[in-house]
Amino acid sequence: MSAGVTPAGRFRLDWLLHETFQLSILAKGAFALLEAIAGLSLWLIGPNAILALVTRATHAELGEDPADWIARTLLHWAQGFSIETQHFYALYLLAHGLVKVVMVAALLKGYRWAYPAALGVMAMFVAYQLYRFSITHGPGLILLTIFDLFVIALIWREWRARPAAS
Repeated sequence: MSAGVTPAGRFRLDWLLHETFQLSILAKGAFALLEAIAGLSLWLIGPNAILALVTRATHAELGEDPADWIARTLLHWAQGFSIETQHFYALYLLAHGLVKVVMVAALLKGYRWAYPAALGVMAMFVAYQLYRFSITHGPGLILLTIFDLFVIALIWREWRARPAAS
């Protein structure tokens, strides 16, 4: 125990870190479920439906400002959205989401094997996100990676705090 930390203070910190672990895992699970649903939805709707949806969504904005960068970019993206691209993103989102849903469920059940498995899966996600960032320079990937590194630290801590027999 550190100097100056009372047993009650240590208990409170342990409780707070455990609750943070639980909340972050639940958040991961919720996003994973949405990701899987998005992948399935993307698989079920075709590129023509996506183009029609984006055309409807951007029509009014482009009518007001034909140079609107966001609307033009979305429309350009939808016009080039092929069936191969659709299938790639659909399968990627569905597989990524389902892997995370299984990981989250196993962690919440407290299965001992789930902790190192989750650490490995999360490390692969972080590596891929950093690779994608090197190509796209998207700030969202950095934010997601920071959150994932935080979750990795919580999983590691939770795993180490569990009794060996569980």
